[in-house]
Amino acid sequence: MLFSQGYQQLPTVDKDAGEQESLQRKDPRKKRFPLLLVAIFIIMCASLPCVRMIRSRGFRTACYGSQRNSSTLAKLPSHYTLPSGDKIPSVALGVWQASKGEVGNAVKTALTAGYRHIDGAWIYRNEEEVGQALKASSVPREELWLTSKLWNNFHAPEDIETVLDQSLSMLGTDYLDLYLIHWPIAFKKEGNNIMDEDLTADPYPTWQKLEELVDKGKIRNIGISNFNIRRIQNLTANKLKYQPAVNQVELSFWNPQPELLKWSKENGLLLEAYSPLGSNQQVGKSLSVPEVKDIACKLGITPAQVIISWSVQRGTIVLPKSVTPSRIVENLEVFEMPQEDFEMMEKAAASHPPQRVVNPSAGWKLPFDVFDGQ
Repeated sequence: MLFSQGYQQLPTVDKDAGEQESLQRKDPRKKRFPLLLVAIFIIMCASLPCVRMIRSRGFRTACYGSQRNSSTLAKLPSHYTLPSGDKIPSVALGVWQASKGEVGNAVKTALTAGYRHIDGAWIYRNEEEVGQALKASSVPREELWLTSKLWNNFHAPEDIETVLDQSLSMLGTDYLDLYLIHWPIAFKKEGNNIMDEDLTADPYPTWQKLEELVDKGKIRNIGISNFNIRRIQNLTANKLKYQPAVNQVELSFWNPQPELLKWSKENGLLLEAYSPLGSNQQVGKSLSVPEVKDIACKLGITPAQVIISWSVQRGTIVLPKSVTPSRIVENLEVFEMPQEDFEMMEKAAASHPPQRVVNPSAGWKLPFDVFDGQ
């Protein structure tokens, strides 16, 4: 970290000879005192970047009491098995809000660190850069898990394959491992967020086209995103050839959605958790939760690893997003927490009113809340 331009190195020798001679005649202990202050000042300045980094990841207080070494903790499942038999990695790099010029390096860092699951979407506007990073890597395509999403304007069956082909081309692949309906809201292809009432009320025609593309080999698994229980049931009431493989939703300490998680487990639907550390504005708050910090100290892991591990231990796929290399590496390491710590996290997450961050209903001028009727 660079110091500001106003910083100037303190002089080590006085310019005025008379003043220097005067200092030499004084008590040598007093002479050493200013030098000691200078040394302390330099050490403090040098440590500021480290302090800021530590604080940004939630380490604001020292750890006390007995602590475990993370190497003694059991690892959580690295994959889940989908209805198709395909195994999906339990932790992915999410590339939502990763800006141009940053996302490619983030993907390269992730692949080097061991990630094999990249979660993207057509609407993120960065699939071309993701594709370039994938092409530059030495990871074989069959070892990768690539997810993209169908945007609202393309729910009409005649529009789906064209936009899918765009994603395939930008990513540099001839198939996707997973393709999701991004939102349970269909827009007309033309116009500014004009809702298609028919396809919003009945997504079955959209789903049938996705099933056709599975049979065609362009998609291996299909799923949904941001669907509540009522909307899932509305879709699955139809005679589906392929059941939804996953439902990707906002899941975090602040919005744990225990009812949706319980229902999904009972009905064999795997959840994927986006924004697991909260929104950009919530990350610092998430990492400073007392229970999170206590468990991090006890287990010898970071607060971010506590939250991500808790999410996987709940039985969900986790999609942490970052463009910072050290955090990308850190987020992949997940550990099984002792049951008492897991229950502590569950209790703490349920102790406050849920705080949903991502809700575009007002911005899209919908006549209803997309999450109503859960």
